Amino acid sequence: MSQGITRRQVLRLALASPLAAAVSVIGRAKQSNRVRRLDQRAFVNAPGRVVPVAATQDTRQISLIKQWRGALCHAQLSNRGRAAVHVKEVVLFDIAHALAPETKLYGEGFQMLSQTGGTLGQPVNYSSYTDAAHYKLPTPTGARVCYGMLTLAPTDEESHLLAFTSCRRFIGQFYLRDSSLQVVVDTEGLELKPGETWELEEFTFRSGAAREQLLAQLAARLSENHPPLRTKTLPTGWCSWYCFGPRVTAEQVLDNLDFIAKNIPGLKYIQIDDGYQPAMGDWLEPGAAFGGNVQGVLKQIRARGFEPAIWVAPFVAEEQSHVFQQHPDWFVRDEEGKPLRSDRVTFGGWRRGPWYVLDGTHPEAQQHLESVFRTMRESWGCTYFKLDANFWGAIHGGRFHDARATRIEAYRRGMQAILRGASASFILGCNHPLWPSLGLVHGARSSNDIKRVWERFKGTARQNLSRNWQNARLWWNDPDAVVLMGDLSPEEFQFHATAIYAAGGMVLSGDDLTKISPERLALLKKLLPPTGVAATFADDSLSVGVVNRAAARMVCLFNWTDAPQALSVQLPHACQIADHWSSAQLGRHEGVFTIKDMPPHSARLLVCT
Repeated sequence: MSQGITRRQVLRLALASPLAAAVSVIGRAKQSNRVRRLDQRAFVNAPGRVVPVAATQDTRQISLIKQWRGALCHAQLSNRGRAAVHVKEVVLFDIAHALAPETKLYGEGFQMLSQTGGTLGQPVNYSSYTDAAHYKLPTPTGARVCYGMLTLAPTDEESHLLAFTSCRRFIGQFYLRDSSLQVVVDTEGLELKPGETWELEEFTFRSGAAREQLLAQLAARLSENHPPLRTKTLPTGWCSWYCFGPRVTAEQVLDNLDFIAKNIPGLKYIQIDDGYQPAMGDWLEPGAAFGGNVQGVLKQIRARGFEPAIWVAPFVAEEQSHVFQQHPDWFVRDEEGKPLRSDRVTFGGWRRGPWYVLDGTHPEAQQHLESVFRTMRESWGCTYFKLDANFWGAIHGGRFHDARATRIEAYRRGMQAILRGASASFILGCNHPLWPSLGLVHGARSSNDIKRVWERFKGTARQNLSRNWQNARLWWNDPDAVVLMGDLSPEEFQFHATAIYAAGGMVLSGDDLTKISPERLALLKKLLPPTGVAATFADDSLSVGVVNRAAARMVCLFNWTDAPQALSVQLPHACQIADHWSSAQLGRHEGVFTIKDMPPHSARLLVCT
């Protein structure tokens, strides 16, 4: 028993529920046996510990209290001593396990571009832009780190969900090794003063045969702790980036606007994606692009009955920008008190870097962010903002104006300032920290940028479909732009379109529509309006998915392989089946329905009524 908590307090906490436990842990406890099966008892009994920044710091007066209420665990950290302690992290649960290497896993990353799949024995990165390698987030030696949530499936009949169900101040992490699992709260080296108590983030452990049900329960609890921003309609539109890049012109935007107005007016938002600003960070100043008059183009979009949308990277600025030159005190600082160059601690930025980062805890930086978005909304007429590079708003390794704030709090305060300025406008998070963005965005990009090559079609599809459980629950998923022009095969373009449909989220075209063929335009039209319903899949192969709509059951079949493949679906009853893309009637069927010899890299979208 620690000196920081009485026996009476322990008893009171232990009586909170049949599986409740209150534990005060000092140092590392030993486990004599490795856990062969995860259950709640394994977590209730698991030791925890407090990890100080300096190994010489005494943590014996630091009490870690864990209290279970059903499937939820609440934890507090209290300093009962006389000396302050800088706490690097808190290990809530340290479990020695004997799970098989073949145990399937899926874990989220800190930021949008990082996801982990595969198995415990052979983890697989879904992207090369990982938290550890690309964004240089600190990683313990020999550990694979996931953030926010983790699922483990020892068998096809059993899945485990480990997740943090809040992210108000700290990010929750999972350290995976061959024979151990640590559930960790990153406290960023903050000072825990004598007599001070921290509320840590809420954690849940659940098991069941249906992984989709576990994820639905997670989404429900996340939504309770971080109420989602809701919109009445699901955004559709056109994005300039994937056809024109940063050198987009007014003529190109307006030519596409004319085409859209005449041929596919269901694309509501016309998004100018980068290129209008003179420097990263100087969002309201006229640049050379658009003849120095991007506002004029936005007004023409509005005049034609469409909604002006614009790209902003709100937290970053380049060194030569006016905002950085005039207000260096608004930026996150290094250990010497100077503005922190992002490339010293992370990726420096994909264009015009290294970037510097606005400090979301600085009152004047908050006022600046609010002013930028209020001006764009009120004076420019923008009703949709794509926020890019949001990861940098939660940059690690820096010092904030509010020395007691975490990087999670810095990011969330900055986002709250943006929301005040943007008011009812639609906010899309892109390249954002996932869990820290909960309750702060209407839409969330769920994949890497699209490219017109098969490997990127395949990769972004897997990234998007693995996050289907988030769509319409936490936010609207944005599977990135649908691109239907280029040198890929018709089968590959149909695969891509089917993956966009199966994602159930936003639909934005990324093509120069003035040059699209009638056949591809017809394909694009069949994605509108978006359903808002994401497919659920039979297993993690993501080969057979179902979208349940009021009027029909939509079946998505994907051949991810380089060889022909037969794919089957069990019909719930006798159905009339048609092909969604071609409208071909495939007859009435019952039982198991099979598509034979599906070509490599192909997909089918079937309508079952």
